[in-house]
Amino acid sequence: MVSKTAIRFEADRLFTMFQAAGAVPVDADILLPAETLLDLYGEDIRARAYVTHDPVRGEMMLRPDFTVPVVQAHMRGGADPARYCYLGEVFRAQDHLTDVNGARPPEYLQVGFEVFDRTHPEAADAEVFALIARALAGLPLRAVTGDMGILLAAVQGLTTTPARKAALLRHIWRPQRFLALLNRFAGRSPVPPARSALLHRLASGDISAQIASAAPMIGLRSEVEISARAAALLADAKANVIPAGEADLLTTLLSLAAPCDTALGQLQFMAQKMPSLDGATHRFAQRLAALRARGVDTASLPFEANLGRASMEYYDGFVFAFTGAPDLPTYASGGRYDALTQVLGGGRSIPAVGGVIRPHLVAALRGAQ
Repeated sequence: MVSKTAIRFEADRLFTMFQAAGAVPVDADILLPAETLLDLYGEDIRARAYVTHDPVRGEMMLRPDFTVPVVQAHMRGGADPARYCYLGEVFRAQDHLTDVNGARPPEYLQVGFEVFDRTHPEAADAEVFALIARALAGLPLRAVTGDMGILLAAVQGLTTTPARKAALLRHIWRPQRFLALLNRFAGRSPVPPARSALLHRLASGDISAQIASAAPMIGLRSEVEISARAAALLADAKANVIPAGEADLLTTLLSLAAPCDTALGQLQFMAQKMPSLDGATHRFAQRLAALRARGVDTASLPFEANLGRASMEYYDGFVFAFTGAPDLPTYASGGRYDALTQVLGGGRSIPAVGGVIRPHLVAALRGAQ
């Protein structure tokens, strides 16, 4: 098992490197208000957060990552553009004991670099990726990129109801649930018998009368809320299916995996059939140009459209990861989170991108070389 001294040495090296790149060191409280944060993390992190109750401050949680508190601090009055770096512990409960390599401890150091830049967002994407790639140079790791913005734009361009688009967008980070919804909305899969029976019953008479004649109300939903949900189910049942061509194109997009330059050509071809992809594809092209300007070989850099769908749910654009052995977590990861700044900024927003490195994994890998 790698020593804490080696881990700290690696963390300090990374932290110093990020400061040399122009980042201002920031700190964040270890104990954070849980109410806002729990809704911003993906299901995986939310389920593993350490949550406790404070008699004065209410529900609190141990810091599961730095991005959200850093954004909160920046939106209270940070400069534009701005660069921040941080080094500290994060806390995530695990569903098994730490393995022999110490790869999944419930408490570990995290080193990160964040850029807030309203003028040159694609250049900021390239800056963060290239800096982290340089920090990990010489290690046997595989870099892979993706773009949640492309998937979000594809869903927004579907010919379907706003409610169905919202459902797909809500579950885009849950691949199995997303695919099940897409298949149902496209008429590829039959309506489950239980749902069909419910819809038949709801369509057979007045919803309010059915509720009034039922057993006593149980649970937290009011009669008004139940009626609204029933009406929404009936409206959804009457919606036209998503055109087969659009559903097929989205399925093809979800499976896209190719070197970045090749992926760009395929995305540009798809955009001819789905114009909603135009903006995201143009930003993708600009990002590749910015990466090449920093010495990244985009002709060989992998792109996977599915990357990011099992990570933080606040990513809404460029995403990346540096991976090693299949049974280990990613060594470094990050992405763009423009919408998060608006959520935490009270309506104000600024394009932002960042990435983190896990020094305990990097130190272990260096020790094994």
